[in-house]
Amino acid sequence: MYKRTDVKVWFACNNYCTFCVQGDKRFKFQPRKLEEIRNILDTEYNDGCKYVVFTGWEPTVHPNLVEAVAYAKQIGFKQIQIQSNGTTFHDVDYTKSLIAAGVTEFSPSIHWFHAETHDTQVQTPWAWKKVIKGLIVLKQLNQIIIINSVITKDNYREAPELAALLLKIGVNQFQFAFVHILWSAAKNKETVVPRKSDVIPYIHKALDLAKKHGVPAYTEAIPYCLMQGYEWAIAENIMPETSVIDAEYKIDSYADYRWSEWKAKRKDCKKCSKNDVCEGPWKEYPEIYGWDEFTPV
Repeated sequence: MYKRTDVKVWFACNNYCTFCVQGDKRFKFQPRKLEEIRNILDTEYNDGCKYVVFTGWEPTVHPNLVEAVAYAKQIGFKQIQIQSNGTTFHDVDYTKSLIAAGVTEFSPSIHWFHAETHDTQVQTPWAWKKVIKGLIVLKQLNQIIIINSVITKDNYREAPELAALLLKIGVNQFQFAFVHILWSAAKNKETVVPRKSDVIPYIHKALDLAKKHGVPAYTEAIPYCLMQGYEWAIAENIMPETSVIDAEYKIDSYADYRWSEWKAKRKDCKKCSKNDVCEGPWKEYPEIYGWDEFTPV
């Protein structure tokens, strides 16, 4: 598995997600110039990264994304992924230009089975239909499709239906990421953040479907004590070493940052047989719901 770098090229976006973790960055930062992106890619490649993810808020609105992808391929990156809200991939010509430039993986987001649920959360009319059309285009173009879906209070009951839909479309992998309670998600926490114990039965049913069909499926930010029998689906186990190039700073190790800054444990976690490998929930979660759901294994 290659070392990965996550390069945020811009913070503008064509959605206004109720759970967005990027806050007000869209109002504070201009798009990175192509020359700056090239310099970042040079540095990360020379530091051993051979896998680049272009992200931000919505990288496909960046005017030079195709050129940035082409440069990444030119200097030797082996895997090139676009992490996106998925609303532009229905444009066949644009998607073909990304593929020709060197994209090897597409990672669009879809926030659940029903169009109304998705569109309400991203606060953009017709977004769900655009994402679905984009998935069909990507499939017709024989691309690798890796789905990310954010788990919220509005959508978790639709997880099995969403899994069935994604399997029907033929995606290569999907992941259910428990909402990270920062910025917009923190502001809207009463309506956005569900209890993990309420979510688990639906996520397990979705994972069962994926396993039955032989498609990799994962969860993020759900501790081991709630995933007994489904430890194989904990995404933190398979995430590659990653650097993150954010707006104002660089995170050298995303794994170390999760353990030290973003996740939390309590004293009782030391009794757990999974303590050495489990990162715990997002640190903001126990501030809302406490620790009663988490029982040491």
